[in-house]
Amino acid sequence: MSWCERRGLILGLLALPACGFTPAYGPDGGMSALSGRIALPEPRDKATFDLVARLEDRLGRAEAPLFRLETTLRIRPLGLAITPEGAVTRYNLLGGADWRLVEAATGVERLAGRAESFTSYSTTSSTIAGISAQEDAQVRLMRILADQIVTRLMAEAPRLTRLAGP
Repeated sequence: MSWCERRGLILGLLALPACGFTPAYGPDGGMSALSGRIALPEPRDKATFDLVARLEDRLGRAEAPLFRLETTLRIRPLGLAITPEGAVTRYNLLGGADWRLVEAATGVERLAGRAESFTSYSTTSSTIAGISAQEDAQVRLMRILADQIVTRLMAEAPRLTRLAGP
């Protein structure tokens, strides 16, 4: 990296605070105020368990929740590759999560959205390997959906923390 490139990078980084940029997880960032303040749904099945586990990794476990996150999952396999004998050898696992962020004290909805994505997996002649591939794809899908939800919360964190007050 040349001196000019370094100088441009340094000047760009120094200008960020001047434009109001605050790192989301920094001391004054919105996510630091929301960390551990969102109660997550109770897992009802393996898919919800995987979603909640990832959300908890990213948001922390709620100790004094200001908000409650409610989710509804949709998961659907779609066969992609079919042999001449009619056996499906590759699937897309389509998934979506409708979610709402509700103020814990009042029950007022503050934010809502939908996360959608897919993952794929292959089946083999072994039943156990096929089931394992399907379960791995579902875990990957729940991680993707949880990360989309957290990204939206991160974008709205400054507004949400103002709404919740001190």
